[in-house]
Amino acid sequence: MARKVILASIVRTVTARAYSTGRKRVVPDKTRFIATSGTYPQGFTVSGTYVGVKKDPKQLDLALLYSAKPCSAAAVFTTNVFKAAPVQVSKIILDSCEGSGITGIIVNSGCANAVTGQGGIEDAWAMSSAVDEAVLKSAPAAGESKTLVMSTGVIGQRLPLKKILDGVPAGVEVAGSDHDSWMAAAKAICTTDTFPKLMSTEFTVGDNKYRIAGLAKGAGMIHPNMATMLGFFVTDAPVAPTALRTILKYAVERSFNSISVDGDMSTNDTIAALANGAAGGETIDVGSAGYEVLKKEITEFSENLAQLIVRDGEGATKFVTINVEDAESFQDAKKVASTIATSSLVKTALYGEDANWGRITCAIGYSDVNVNPDKTSVSFVPADGSAPLKLLVNGEPENVDEARASEILANEELTITVTLGTGGGKSARFWTCDLSHEYVTINGDYRS
Repeated sequence: MARKVILASIVRTVTARAYSTGRKRVVPDKTRFIATSGTYPQGFTVSGTYVGVKKDPKQLDLALLYSAKPCSAAAVFTTNVFKAAPVQVSKIILDSCEGSGITGIIVNSGCANAVTGQGGIEDAWAMSSAVDEAVLKSAPAAGESKTLVMSTGVIGQRLPLKKILDGVPAGVEVAGSDHDSWMAAAKAICTTDTFPKLMSTEFTVGDNKYRIAGLAKGAGMIHPNMATMLGFFVTDAPVAPTALRTILKYAVERSFNSISVDGDMSTNDTIAALANGAAGGETIDVGSAGYEVLKKEITEFSENLAQLIVRDGEGATKFVTINVEDAESFQDAKKVASTIATSSLVKTALYGEDANWGRITCAIGYSDVNVNPDKTSVSFVPADGSAPLKLLVNGEPENVDEARASEILANEELTITVTLGTGGGKSARFWTCDLSHEYVTINGDYRS
């Protein structure tokens, strides 16, 4: 008995020492990423209000967006088998109109309306129809709604539908096109987010000036396949449905489909794009003069908006770019980058500011793509523009300066560059964050 007591005491002492000597990282201040102004597309009106889905009246929970002019529309949805009711309904709406004539989007936060059976499907249709009726002043015929619907929050619970439907007219009434209205909408789609994610920009096609604005939510359950969490962006450029659809697919593959916080894919992931043409000009279609310009602008915009989601990763203290080069194909490069980005061992080493680059090569090795180990190189690239720190060069380990590695890893941002040495010359980027104690805390009591 005495020996058991002594051993128990030793275990408690060692455990206490392990925790007490652990270095707790401070989550960076992310308020600098909150937009303080913007340039917003013509013809779109938005709002964010509180209707009672969330418990706290200070937390907005219903966002509305609508256009006086019918829009071309496209969307990319989760591939999770348990697709949420709003995902199913929005897909039906888009398929039935072939991406034309969409006028709005409604988003609630606080309840995902996922895995809720036929009742959840009916609730999603009711939300869509309520916006149509409030904006168009007439109820749509069955299956002919013009409003896409999204939901985010706890899975497996029914929506407080009456509260949402009762709140739609008020949301339409207070909607506006100024920065405050856009910011309210961005806040209304947040759940565990620590800041609202809103962006806007301008671009030109020939002599015509156009604008793009977008918002997104997401801090956890981020590892998409054809979409991520919730987000949408709109433009006043005239874009044909086919062109918008192909551009969105291309952009999402290189942005929202190239981020990971925790490796989990949501049941509700949706990214949608609307174009109302309110700024005039020639319609942009596949092969037209403005197509490549728009494709470039939307891809860059999507990358920046998606990066805000990673920056707000639950408990994250690091923002990390994974840059993979010299793969045989873009998909190979992306798969390697994704494997590194989702490795718990890599992510915890980043949190601990430990230059354990062997975990990176381990992830490369089980990524199941063609790699030349004798030509593979790995480096840490500081965000301040100073010289990269080479860790592995052509399969040979470097004599790593641990002090320099610690300096780089102490920063909030860094890039991990991997060269696969296949001779294929293809590359891809992926964005991720570290995995911290705070992530466990947040997700351990999410429903409370």
